Amino acid sequence: MRVVAALGGNALLERGEPLEAARQRRHVGQAVEALVELARHHELIVTHGNGPQVGVIAEESAHDGRLSSPYPFDVLGAETQGMIGYFLLQALENALPGRSVASLVSQTVVRAEDPAFSQPTKFVGPIYSRAEAEGLARRTSWAMRPDGEGWRRVVASPEPLEIVELGVIQSLLAAGVIPICAGGGGVPVVRRDGRLEGAEAVVDKDLAAALLARDLRADALLLLTDVAAVMVGFGTPAAYPLGETSVSELRALSLPTGSMGPKVEAVCRFVESGGRLAAIGRLSEAGELVEGRGGTILRAPEGAPRVARWVASGRGARP
Repeated sequence: MRVVAALGGNALLERGEPLEAARQRRHVGQAVEALVELARHHELIVTHGNGPQVGVIAEESAHDGRLSSPYPFDVLGAETQGMIGYFLLQALENALPGRSVASLVSQTVVRAEDPAFSQPTKFVGPIYSRAEAEGLARRTSWAMRPDGEGWRRVVASPEPLEIVELGVIQSLLAAGVIPICAGGGGVPVVRRDGRLEGAEAVVDKDLAAALLARDLRADALLLLTDVAAVMVGFGTPAAYPLGETSVSELRALSLPTGSMGPKVEAVCRFVESGGRLAAIGRLSEAGELVEGRGGTILRAPEGAPRVARWVASGRGARP
């Protein structure tokens, strides 16, 4: 099977941990242990989140007195793609001697007029106390929102429309290479007069992974995170994990736009556009998920044809 495996940013850096290279290498090593079996039995494409990393680097840039202005988010996205891609590249090469692996800095096209630019929802960076968040909001133009027991920065997360380097990724797969691509959702860019320009945003990794999986005609999309499954009634005494389910049941859930909501939207889109299997679950259980066991599982209806439709709920369909 052709499998797109999307690693959550928090699977590579746990909540509250400092952004230290040694810690991230250790987590990447653990992640790769789960990916190795997928790579041995399936055609694997790896993508990853960058929310914790890009937010911390953005904070450092914003407070660097040597800079006349902070680095824009498209540049920071490229920087984190390079860093995390390097960690994954080296770990996969060490774990799979003789296999070719390539880490690609890739771009994702978004619409310049996407309403998300005025409605930031994507969590990035470290967790703050409420007092710290309010202080940062006063000193900067940052938007801050609650995330669990703490507060985090939120930035624009426009709809992903196109993976610019799709043809390169297809060529790598044809040559037997494991590509690491569309990291952090891809560097956000807009088209103006036939040219690409960076955008001040972070594309949602899960929605970009669904788009990538659809355009690569993947059989399976795995969203690998630090939770076992989608929880119905999350945060309440009656909460329970959702196992194998349907698009209609998933879409009926009320989920946070900054965390589990995009994951649910991504798996629904992938199956609606022709994917055979989509799963949300623990990184350590990737082997079980690709077989449709554990986690939250969506399957295409028996006999459903592949279609070229991209269902962009609430923001219009991709041409």
